[in-house]
Amino acid sequence: MPEKLGALPKGTKIPNHIAIIPDGNRRWARARGLDPSEGHKIGAERVHELVCTARDWGVHTVTFWGLSTENWRERSPKEVKILYQTINKFIDKHLVEAKKDGARIIHLGRKDRLPRWLIKKISKAEKETINNTKYVFNIALDYGGQDEIIRAVQKMIKDKINPEEVTVKLIDSYMDTKDQPYPYPDLLIRTSGEQRTSGLLLWQSDYTEMYWETDHLPAFTPEKLKDAILDYSRRRRRFGGDDSERHFAFKPSVVAKLELDWWRLANIPEDKSFSEYAIEHLVEQWGISKTLAKKGAKFMAEAFIQGKREKWLKAKGYLKEFYKLIRDEVKLAFEPSLAASFEIKILQSINGGSKEIETSEIEQESRKLLSEIFRISDLQARKAAHLRALATLERNKAERGEGDEHWVKAGTYLELYYEALKDRIA
Repeated sequence: MPEKLGALPKGTKIPNHIAIIPDGNRRWARARGLDPSEGHKIGAERVHELVCTARDWGVHTVTFWGLSTENWRERSPKEVKILYQTINKFIDKHLVEAKKDGARIIHLGRKDRLPRWLIKKISKAEKETINNTKYVFNIALDYGGQDEIIRAVQKMIKDKINPEEVTVKLIDSYMDTKDQPYPYPDLLIRTSGEQRTSGLLLWQSDYTEMYWETDHLPAFTPEKLKDAILDYSRRRRRFGGDDSERHFAFKPSVVAKLELDWWRLANIPEDKSFSEYAIEHLVEQWGISKTLAKKGAKFMAEAFIQGKREKWLKAKGYLKEFYKLIRDEVKLAFEPSLAASFEIKILQSINGGSKEIETSEIEQESRKLLSEIFRISDLQARKAAHLRALATLERNKAERGEGDEHWVKAGTYLELYYEALKDRIA
């Protein structure tokens, strides 16, 4: 049994079904001077670890693509033999955990072309877990998305289904995932930086969220799976319909000007005018009352004061209270302590004295902050985060006395930032 990772943050939307295309075993091995067989071995161990971890987090169904319809035909007989042996050992090992966890093992794909001994092993695992209902583990072997659909159509023709009887529900009943509680993946992950689905669960993936992981499978740890789930959790899933979540009606030019005004006064946050600008800014951006904005501005001002003194723990405490106020009033689903942590890292970069701050560092933390607060993916947050980082860089230059033209540039970038943000969350 793999070592358990900590729980996901409170409020995380857990996918019911995660499908994973495990790519890059051979490349991972070759890059380390190892035989490709070592890559397959480590990859199989990683699959076992990821499936068990996903169950611990409450993911009901996990699908892994072990062997496509092309894999066993396009590779050398020696490598195919190694793949078969690796899959055989994996099934033996995972069957033990599946029984403990109450997970049902289901084979997706053809059963007429794989070696008889392997089919016998797969059938044994399916039979011994057929009554388990707590989880489902799909292992796709000799599987192809188009092939699955062709087999389904052939079965319908054989059953003499009339054209008018054909519905989505009927087709579902002929797919390899028939009778499963969650046949449609919520999240599909592909490792190794490849950005295509290659047909995995082609019929079932019409509204599946995609996540492209740059690392190869052996390096795709449970911590990286956690990142993928959190990224999924932040997304708005509309399923082709309208978005019923709260919309933001701020004017980018107005909120940018207000923020720039209190930026320019950030060196003296005790000043009354700082609070006034901050209050107007909070009212405009978040649509909250002036009473709450006044309270929020106080938290914000105190955080800046403590930040200037490099009392980061106290600053984080005030920011946590600020974000808790925003979350509770605006009814968003983020975690205030996480948002405060990202904000603190940004402030620490800004307060680096006379040294030039790194745009990439600000951008990285800004992406995390925006993703957490607004529940958007890392990819969706990138444009706004980049503009935010550029505005911060100009602010830093202006505060170091390099000229008021940097305040002008900061204001321009801030407005572009709020336009990009509104374009994503409105």
